[in-house]
This record gives sequence, C-alpha cells and structure tokens, in this order.
Amino acid sequence: MIPLEPLTLLKKNMAKILSYNVNGIRAALKKDWIDWLKSEDPDIVCIQETKAHPDQLDLSVFEDAGYHHYWYSAEKKGYSGVAILSKTKPDHVEYGCGIEKYDAEGRIIRADFGDFSVLSCYFPSGSSGDERQAFKMDFLADFNTYIEDLRKERPHLMISGDVNICHKEIDIHNPVSNKKSSGFLPEERQWVTDFLAMGYVDTFREFHREPHQYSWWTYRFGARKKNLGWRIDYHFVTETLKSQLKNADILSEAVHSDHCPISVELDIQL
Repeated sequence: MIPLEPLTLLKKNMAKILSYNVNGIRAALKKDWIDWLKSEDPDIVCIQETKAHPDQLDLSVFEDAGYHHYWYSAEKKGYSGVAILSKTKPDHVEYGCGIEKYDAEGRIIRADFGDFSVLSCYFPSGSSGDERQAFKMDFLADFNTYIEDLRKERPHLMISGDVNICHKEIDIHNPVSNKKSSGFLPEERQWVTDFLAMGYVDTFREFHREPHQYSWWTYRFGARKKNLGWRIDYHFVTETLKSQLKNADILSEAVHSDHCPISVELDIQL
C-alpha cells in the first residue's frame, strides 16, 4: 500500500486568499474583524477601502494574528486605500501602478511570491456623477494597459478586489431597473467581457453558475436582509493559473461592511 501524504504537507500547497472591501478598516475592527479573520485563517487578505493611514491604526493586532501587512493609502484622509495581509512575507511589494491620478487615491498594491503575484485593487465608482464616471472609464482603459505590461514580467497574476461592475444580468438583483446605473452600464459590462477575453478568469463563475450570489448591498431599504445585491467583487486570475483553482466562494455571512468577503483557493506554494 502506498502511504498517504500527511495532511500538513498537502495544506502547504493550498493557498486560501480573501478579498474584502471593509468600508473602513477602523470601523470593521470595532466589529470584531480580527476575531473573524483568525477564524477564517486565510493565507492572504486583499483589503479595499481601508479609509485609514497606517499611523491611524494599532498595527500590532495584525501582527499578533500572524500577518505581515502592507498599506497603500489615499492622500486624502478617510478615503479609499488598499492593503495586503500575508502570512508569508512577500519577495517584493509594489505600491501603486505608476499613474499619479490613481496612485493619489491609493487604488492598487501588489505583492510578489516567487513567480506568483497578488494585487489588491479598488476600482473607482462612477455613481456620484458624470465626472467620476469619466474618471472610472479612464481607469478601466489605463488598467488594461498597466496589467498587460505587468503580465509580460509577471505572467501569473491574481487581481483581487472591488471592481465596481456587475458583469452580467445574473450578477445584479434587478438588471432592468439598473440598466442605466453606474456599475451596470453597457460599456462597463463590455469592459469585463473584453478583459476576460484577454486571458483572465472570473474565478467565482468557474464554480458557481446559480443566480442571487452577491457581494455588496446598499445599506438602504433592508437590501441585505432581502438579498437585493450586486456582485462587484472579484478574484480574477490569468489563464495560466486556471488549472490550479480548487474553489471560490462568497462569504455572505460576514457582516463587517456593506460588502462581504470573497474567497478563492488554489494549489500553489507561497
């Protein structure tokens, strides 16, 4: 009989990665976010909308939970910002994408582990008006150029975060009434279609085809209780990682934010 490998050895090759728009890390921490994090025990956490600078936080709580932590905050206090927590120390961390108008808003941070890279991204919202919608569309075009240039150097990418777009009708609770809403505009949805066609995978839809699976709900109208939501948070991976995907899910029971976390597991050594 061939001896089975110990479970501990198998575990080392399975990475669990979460993405979570916390809508303010300080507010989330007051809702027992660290205890929740310890219970989930992910290897990497991509955070969006931190709304804080590191000097406004007690960073020891992340370290005590076993994580290295990296923060890229917006210049404006209390706005935007992304972070990456990781149990394994990255080989390199890249702050920003090199485009000043986006970097000033703290929208992209990248961590490299060997030949694998994880990005925590917070795409702009266009819901406040035409000016921000135009900014969002500029970001989408510029992101394509940025990520394709990056992929030449780092071909195995995971792009995690709040994209602020529902791709298909299945991803939004009322596609008819929202067809002219920012986040579900035809040109935004086409961007996702074109992005996937460039060689990226929507990991959640690799494992789940059913409707009514959302990651964000407005605080109004009791929307979350009624599950009137939008799926706007994603783990995208390059096609090179598709065969290593093992699971993806939406953790809708976590209630620290108007978003909930999303998870992905893949067979990879960190």
